[in-house]
Amino acid sequence: MSRDFSLVEEQQDGRIDSSPISIKDILIEGEQLDELPKDLYIPPDALKVILENTFEGPLDLLLYLIRRQNLDILNIEIAEITKQYMSYVEMMRSINLELAAEYLVMAAMLAEIKSRMLLPRHEEYEDEDDPRAELIRRLQEYEQFKQAAEDIGELPRLERDINLVEIAAPERSERPEPEVELQSLLIAFSDVLKRAELFNSHHIQREPLSIRERMTSVLDSLYSISEDGEFVEFSTLFDVKEGRLGVVITLMAVLELIKEMLIGIVQSEPYGEIYICHPSEKIIEERAIERIDDMSEGQ
Repeated sequence: MSRDFSLVEEQQDGRIDSSPISIKDILIEGEQLDELPKDLYIPPDALKVILENTFEGPLDLLLYLIRRQNLDILNIEIAEITKQYMSYVEMMRSINLELAAEYLVMAAMLAEIKSRMLLPRHEEYEDEDDPRAELIRRLQEYEQFKQAAEDIGELPRLERDINLVEIAAPERSERPEPEVELQSLLIAFSDVLKRAELFNSHHIQREPLSIRERMTSVLDSLYSISEDGEFVEFSTLFDVKEGRLGVVITLMAVLELIKEMLIGIVQSEPYGEIYICHPSEKIIEERAIERIDDMSEGQ
């Protein structure tokens, strides 16, 4: 059992050729096939191989033929283009393919233009329109649309050049809130109180005592106790109820008064009682001389 298979291909000159091939030319998994299996059914025309360009219509076919021969679209050789176009149509018919009606309409249009181009022109009809004008206009318009479609096709396209990344967030599982008993709350509060006791600190409160105020108080005490200008015991100026801070403030006030020569201090004998009194003129003079000497030494 043998059968020939038709191979339809396009030659370099644009003509369509069909030549038979033998079953011996078929290879299956690298091995030559001598004959077909007897139980193999092959439908008619199932092994016809068509080597051709896929065209979107008659204008696309004409534009392909013009570009392949590098022809000027404004100066088409209508006879040659018509010949190649009709070869394509006849080839499609020979392999039992149904042509769209628009291919046949274009074939009729090319035949009409070819016949009009072959007819001689009369001199009075020299201004007659070129029979190819309408075809050229349609070809130019189609070329513009095709170029625009190719430009758009080169743009990045979703799901072809660009893929969207979608990340689904995991569903959040809500845990039921546990019930809190009153006893647990009291135990937690007791722990807080115990921790608070560990951070107890001492607060230092500032006593409302001032050296200037105590200086005024000492002077008032001196003038009220010794109205006749006699001496006043040093120990009577201190109030033990004020504590250590009060004693220190009083001592600093007395020292400041002595420095300012507002009071005097005397002692009758070593380790004897200390008294304060009003400053005498002699003491004032001595202190003034000492201050002048200190100022001169500082200069």
